[in-house]
Amino acid sequence: MKKFSLYSLFVILSFTSCMNEPVVQPNTYHGNFESLWKIIDTRYCFLDYKHINWDSIHAVYKQKVDTAKTELSFFNLMDDMLYELKDGHVNLYSDFNKSRNWSWFMDYPSNFNADLIKSKKYLGSNYLIAGGFYYARINKGQVGYIYYHSFSDAFSDNNILYILTYFAQCKGLIIDVRDNGGGSLDYSKQLASYFFNVETTTGYIQHKKGDGHADFSSPIAMKTPAHKTIQWQRPVMVLTNRKSYSATNDFVNRMKQSPTGIIVGDKTGGGGGLPLSSELPNGWMVRFSSSPMYDSLMQSTEWGIDPDFNVALTYADELNGIDTIIEKAIKLIGQ
Repeated sequence: MKKFSLYSLFVILSFTSCMNEPVVQPNTYHGNFESLWKIIDTRYCFLDYKHINWDSIHAVYKQKVDTAKTELSFFNLMDDMLYELKDGHVNLYSDFNKSRNWSWFMDYPSNFNADLIKSKKYLGSNYLIAGGFYYARINKGQVGYIYYHSFSDAFSDNNILYILTYFAQCKGLIIDVRDNGGGSLDYSKQLASYFFNVETTTGYIQHKKGDGHADFSSPIAMKTPAHKTIQWQRPVMVLTNRKSYSATNDFVNRMKQSPTGIIVGDKTGGGGGLPLSSELPNGWMVRFSSSPMYDSLMQSTEWGIDPDFNVALTYADELNGIDTIIEKAIKLIGQ
């Protein structure tokens, strides 16, 4: 998630302003290590949920600080420590590198082939583009297909109105968010709103209110509104894979509770923690998950969301120019 609403930011700041500021450390390797460790210890939201013994990690990595002889080696050591969190929302930024954790998708099948969706069978070469959406009528005009690459790409009500009008004669709609790594929670909520007929509580969020690992606010409802004038009432299939992450994970969680929404594909990659950033004495920035997010049953979405229909892109279909997951969605629309 690269962006969130001003209201969310206000709520977070309201809670974090009540927390103790960490002790200012000197700009040394040990000072920066202690500063980074303390930020995670007091601000990161999944230490207990992931059963991480952060005190033990402190002991292990403190012994290694003196082995760092260059900025790069020290950066790599801090990268290794942050990797223990197993979180794609955790990054360390310096002038020369950005740490990242890709374990949430690298060890899983991709279940997506960009060349396939742009073949004549699906989008083709004459697909339309509006507000970051690639769209076309497929399956002899019976199904509307949308590919949305990033929730950082803005769109308007007018974009959606034109798209849904273009699909007015279709039996159903496919929204493909495979390989969509996230972006704005506001866009996630907005896109989902076109597929609800009443405002619905689709999840919850908590915020840290103290330095303890379990010091959270009471759950705050996250609601998906129903758009006042634009509402798609026919089936909508949302296609997912492991690289559906962060704000995309939030969108999938919302759409799972849409009256006409069905999730097809692989389990999402997760990313159910709202990220914030903080600065180390040397000017490096660390981003981390600060506020845990849940589904409507108060189940964490950090590790991903299961599809309603678990479907893999098969090698045989791929060789024959067929996207197994799209074809399953088409079949479900036709039922």
